[in-house]
Amino acid sequence: MKTIFSENIILDLTRCIEKIAADKVFILTDENTQQYCLPKINNIVEENNANVISIPSGDDNKNLSSLAFVWEYLSKNQASRKSLLINIGGGMVSDLGGFAASTFKRGIRYINVPTTLLSVVDAATGGKTGINFCGLKNEIGVINPAEYVLINVDFFHTLDKENLLSGFAEMIKHALISTKKNWENTIRFDLETFNVNNLKPLLQDSLQVKEQIVAQDPKEENIRKALNFGHTFGHAFESLSHEQKKPALHGFSVAWGMLCELYLSHTKHSFSKDILLVYRQILKDYYGFYTINCKDYERIFELMTHDKKNEGSKINFTLLSSIGEIKINQTATKDEIFEVLDFYREVAP
Repeated sequence: MKTIFSENIILDLTRCIEKIAADKVFILTDENTQQYCLPKINNIVEENNANVISIPSGDDNKNLSSLAFVWEYLSKNQASRKSLLINIGGGMVSDLGGFAASTFKRGIRYINVPTTLLSVVDAATGGKTGINFCGLKNEIGVINPAEYVLINVDFFHTLDKENLLSGFAEMIKHALISTKKNWENTIRFDLETFNVNNLKPLLQDSLQVKEQIVAQDPKEENIRKALNFGHTFGHAFESLSHEQKKPALHGFSVAWGMLCELYLSHTKHSFSKDILLVYRQILKDYYGFYTINCKDYERIFELMTHDKKNEGSKINFTLLSSIGEIKINQTATKDEIFEVLDFYREVAP
């Protein structure tokens, strides 16, 4: 996988397509990116006689039905093993499109052009692909990196504040698992105005954290589990929000999950209470809190038992003893998890 920060998306994408020399080019979008982002690369569509595939937007559509639709479209339009799929969109498109490409005819090449901040730092980079299944996040998938990931921050101008904050949560995660310098630079970023033109240097640092970890452990057998910080609780919050018909964005769910896992890090590994409180204030000021009550505890716990990171019957966490000091393969009892949820409810305003 080669990541390119592109100042000219038409030029750079054209060069990548030429290097791959595909027999056919297919472009996957969802309804939103077809309307707002595809026009930015109309020249690519025309010059390559590309077939455009559009699926419904929203994470609820990252499912088997949408995946089958993409497979069927590729098949009916004579895609071969030498064809190319370009995924233009947010995390849902990157995840589903990457999985479709990785499995169609046992694998065709694909390029990710992430159009949201979240997809840049999460789904589009690192090679994880997949779909949701049986109400569980990314339950079915493979690890198979894109040939290229082209990042152009101009796409972020199409995003609302909530979606920008969703992506930024994963950048906070990268800061917490890396260095105090990255943490300090990240929390200094002005989330109130959120000027995307000022984001690029911080974004480059954030991606460097992820790419260095993935390079060491591409199949998530060891240190790559650091990238799961906040996600055990986070995925449970996200699944619960969809069940309760109050769907939360992925980044917001991870943000809430990180608060829970920072508290667990504090109780188990003496993680700094001061940093925990700084982080709690960031949530209060910009993210808010998903409302839960004690009746939700059992369901949250049950959702966590289905997390694909688990080993055997134990719920698996990545925790921190301090910023950048990572503790993988950590476990907690049901009582400890309920204690964390008590804390979460107590600090939520």
